[in-house]
Amino acid sequence: MLDYYSGIFDAVYVCFSPFIRPTRIDPERFCPRRYPSQTELLALCESVAWAEVMNLANLTSFAAIDQALKTQIQAVRPRLTNESNAKKLMALYDRGVVMPPMEGEHSPFLVAPVMALFKDLGHNWAWVGDEFCTERKLYWTEDLATTDPSPIVEHANVFSADKSLLWTVHWDSHFSFLCGSRTQLERAKIAQRLDGFFCTAGTDVYWSVREA
Repeated sequence: MLDYYSGIFDAVYVCFSPFIRPTRIDPERFCPRRYPSQTELLALCESVAWAEVMNLANLTSFAAIDQALKTQIQAVRPRLTNESNAKKLMALYDRGVVMPPMEGEHSPFLVAPVMALFKDLGHNWAWVGDEFCTERKLYWTEDLATTDPSPIVEHANVFSADKSLLWTVHWDSHFSFLCGSRTQLERAKIAQRLDGFFCTAGTDVYWSVREA
């Protein structure tokens, strides 16, 4: 990851997309035809940190969670899958304890904290572009954080007006990437605000199957 962004950003923070606890909505809604809207997710569900899911599923690491999620969506080759751990997560879904985050998309639960981080670093405006940034629109970051997160959907790219911060996703991953200056991200105390970790020199998109 750091090699990919070399010369543009010197830090990439992997932001885990929270699992979803349906508190006031039928768990059966979590299917392709009836999947809740972003507004419904925020109003009728709770976000669940990976650390809690790790305990609920009796898994040993964040890498084990990510590998299990990738196994469920067939995002890795068979030799890199872990069906046993995938079944442990599936048991939670079957009981309606939690539901998985969507892959390749920004979690609506992260929009407010990420936009708050943008604002705290002095960015009052953010561009929201489509997957390839063939189209983009400028938004007031406070509006994205407090009113309607729906502009940040699917494979969107979100970046500050001066292009010093980028929030982006990967199609087959259940996390997003926040890219910028290591000094600025640490000054904003990102590790205390968003679950995840800073990429090291060897971290790639499939970090979990190397570590699990």
